[in-house]
Amino acid sequence: MERLFWQIVVGILGIYLGINFVPGVSVEIPPEGIIFLGIKLTAKLQVIVLIGIILGLVNFFIKPIFKIVTLPLRILTFGLFGFIINMLMIWLVDIFFPELVIAGIIPLFWLTIIVWVLSFLLGFGSRKTREMILEE
Repeated sequence: MERLFWQIVVGILGIYLGINFVPGVSVEIPPEGIIFLGIKLTAKLQVIVLIGIILGLVNFFIKPIFKIVTLPLRILTFGLFGFIINMLMIWLVDIFFPELVIAGIIPLFWLTIIVWVLSFLLGFGSRKTREMILEE
């Protein structure tokens, strides 16, 4: 459960930072807003949080399946195919949300780098690193 929480936090922060710092990544909300599961969203931050939550859920539930299926490719490429899987997860969320606009492969690449760095900094591989960040 804790891992799911951190995946969602990374998703929200990654989308937020990507929109603010990567040219070609934006959120475009129509004037009437969007309705998601009966909830009307009109503010940009609301949509960013929703997209980040969905990205976290996709990374938590769907990404492990992709990692198992593509294990031979990840072994052959010494783990570099894992980065392609990360790009596919963000692209999947981009397809699901037309409000998230990623204009090409280069912005997608940089957004993936941001999400990967955030995951690394929050220490998904190391419980000690995560505890150190939370203590401060």
